[in-house]
Amino acid sequence: MIELGKKQKLQVVRKVDFGVYLGEYAEAQEEERVLLPGKQVPEGTEVGDEIEVFIYRDSSDRLIATTRMPALQLHQTALLTVAEVGKIGAFLDWGLEKDLLLPFREQTNRVEKGEQVLAALYIDKSSRLCATMKVYPYLKDQSPYVLGDEVEGRIYETSDNFGVFVAVDDQYSGLIPKKEAQGNYRPGSMIKCRVTSVREDGKLNLSPRKKAYEQMGTDAELIMKVLDEYAGVLPFDDKVSPEVIKREFGLSKAAFKRAVGSLMKEKKIELRDKRIFKL
Repeated sequence: MIELGKKQKLQVVRKVDFGVYLGEYAEAQEEERVLLPGKQVPEGTEVGDEIEVFIYRDSSDRLIATTRMPALQLHQTALLTVAEVGKIGAFLDWGLEKDLLLPFREQTNRVEKGEQVLAALYIDKSSRLCATMKVYPYLKDQSPYVLGDEVEGRIYETSDNFGVFVAVDDQYSGLIPKKEAQGNYRPGSMIKCRVTSVREDGKLNLSPRKKAYEQMGTDAELIMKVLDEYAGVLPFDDKVSPEVIKREFGLSKAAFKRAVGSLMKEKKIELRDKRIFKL
């Protein structure tokens, strides 16, 4: 079976002036054949030879073969560049003559020409190959990473209910749970994280923060920096609401209190009159 969106090895069953017809076997019927245009045919090719090709559709929506291999195959993900933006969506450069359509409805945010986007390849209801930025179903759930590993990934979606969705290495499924997702996260940006658990389904739970004892020093430096911006006096103490802490520092209340306690022990700050003073 000739499969749209995949590379496969097919046999030359007929030569014509404008190329060769390929099929799974020598006796393939006309409806079981696909054209490989003449400019793509390797020199010296004869009937019976086997050629590895990728199957897609031409500008007339006919199945066609190419020896050029695109950046991704069906149900795979890859980082692609926006070649153009049109009336029905964006067109992505994926390594073939015909750019790949990314419909507006499949965009998680509007994209611009020249921008790089993480996309997956799927077949739409009209049996055409299209791209989607809604990559969650297409990410792999069996990564080589284990608890404690440092990883890098691309943020592709944020959720008020679940947290921040990350494509580790642009191909593995990861999540920064809501309780760990302190700060501002922008889809498309890269982030370094620590694997906090590998779930039963193989997907990764992540944290952008180091282990508490390692992170405390970084958080303390942040508090001192903000103190300097406030001329050495913060208009609140460590009993301030979590919302204010997140707004001013991007920290959880627990992390903030740990860092404040550390700075007090080092006699770098003091708390009085419901405020924090730099010493």
